[in-house]
Amino acid sequence: MSEFLHRACPACGASHTREEAHSPVRAETMNVEALRPYWSGLFSEKRFFTYHRCLGCGLLYNPRFFDGARLGELYSSMAPNMEIVSNDAIAATQKGYFDAAAAHAQLDGGYLEIGPDTGHIVREAATRGTFAHFWLFEPNRAIHETLVASVDGRPASVLTDMDDLSPVPDGSVGLAVMVHVLDHLLDPLAMLTQIRAKLRPGGTLLIVTHNEKSLLRRLMGMRWPPFCLQHPELYNPATITALLGRAGYAGARVTRSRNYFPVAFLARQAAWTVGLELDRVPLPAFSLGLRLGNMLTLATVA
Repeated sequence: MSEFLHRACPACGASHTREEAHSPVRAETMNVEALRPYWSGLFSEKRFFTYHRCLGCGLLYNPRFFDGARLGELYSSMAPNMEIVSNDAIAATQKGYFDAAAAHAQLDGGYLEIGPDTGHIVREAATRGTFAHFWLFEPNRAIHETLVASVDGRPASVLTDMDDLSPVPDGSVGLAVMVHVLDHLLDPLAMLTQIRAKLRPGGTLLIVTHNEKSLLRRLMGMRWPPFCLQHPELYNPATITALLGRAGYAGARVTRSRNYFPVAFLARQAAWTVGLELDRVPLPAFSLGLRLGNMLTLATVA
């Protein structure tokens, strides 16, 4: 009996697919224990589940993947996100995300964020918005105090169960945020449907994901970092727009997002792509803002 889930398309439910991307050794040919060393780390040898293109809606996803219980166990032992990128670069990137939302969203009512990590966007929302309550769903209890501090005394609830949004009153949220969360979920449609119920009329959902149709993906091929064990599906502008439509959103606006990266990180990433190592080479410490392989989506509720 397989250790892994066998699933249809999580967006439309179709089961007819075309294989598109696989690692030199396919993850589904290994067992869970053998895959543990490949769970995290950008520069390790590639192992990932084979990505297929859904022939129903075009979504790129893994028909075989870890189940929910195994995922929870693996994430519990994972290092913090983007630990090799400086805090200043992360803060600049996430400020840009909030800037994009602020240009279109209502910055009042409730604020909802799934996976806020250490709260960079939360701090922007507390400083620049007039939100009545912050609903923050973060499974890592070690950073809950940091999240409470980030709201600067505003009413807040910090909860651990990212799959259950029932504590949030329906129709109360002006802005909801998911940054690099949607492509980690086994059932993205269910999550988007839950969030839609929490948004008030005119409310906005901000989503940041990788873009599997990006130039960076074409240049890097199978070495594109989002091809990894943590992404059971990957989106492009068409597939994320279609998914949001199925979840009942009135409209979606998709743009390339600007991300800030230290030059040293970019240089090592490029060298690794062509099989070189620059670990001992002195490199500059400043950051650049680039529109590379990520996209930002704003969806609204009528």
